[in-house]
Amino acid sequence: MQFADVVPWFLSVALLFAVVGVAARRPAAQALAVSPAIATALVASMGLVVAATLTPLRHALESGAVGSGRCDLTRLRLPSLEELMSFEANDIGLNVLLFVPLGVTIGLAPRSRQKIVLVVVAVATPVVVEATQLLVPALARGCESADVIDNLLGLGLGLAITTVVRHFQA
Repeated sequence: MQFADVVPWFLSVALLFAVVGVAARRPAAQALAVSPAIATALVASMGLVVAATLTPLRHALESGAVGSGRCDLTRLRLPSLEELMSFEANDIGLNVLLFVPLGVTIGLAPRSRQKIVLVVVAVATPVVVEATQLLVPALARGCESADVIDNLLGLGLGLAITTVVRHFQA
């Protein structure tokens, strides 16, 4: 089964955020003290996160399935390399990859107070997402501590990629 089959609103919501990012690029750029391109990329990368994590799953839409109302706290560590590279049995790699674009985009922003705010918001985002999944059972999503860790790993990787590239460009 493909991702779009499981999360049917993903593409529509991601495209909506991309359009909003383009339409609001100038005021967003001014507010965030970044270029219009970075502002657009920030909105679009947050759109990917929202589309992938906060839209209802197909079985919620079709059969009214709901979440468990509990949060799985069994994994409170970084994933192993084997877990990270296995796309068949789990979504660890996808959870990591989901936040890499956000990390890269924030890494491209110039140093400023706004960048610090962007980093704080990005770090808080996985926690807010999991809390929303816990508190809105109609999404039929599962709250998991492992998702927070995986998302933060992706965010960190995105920031690190940008830092390394900038280092070698200097």
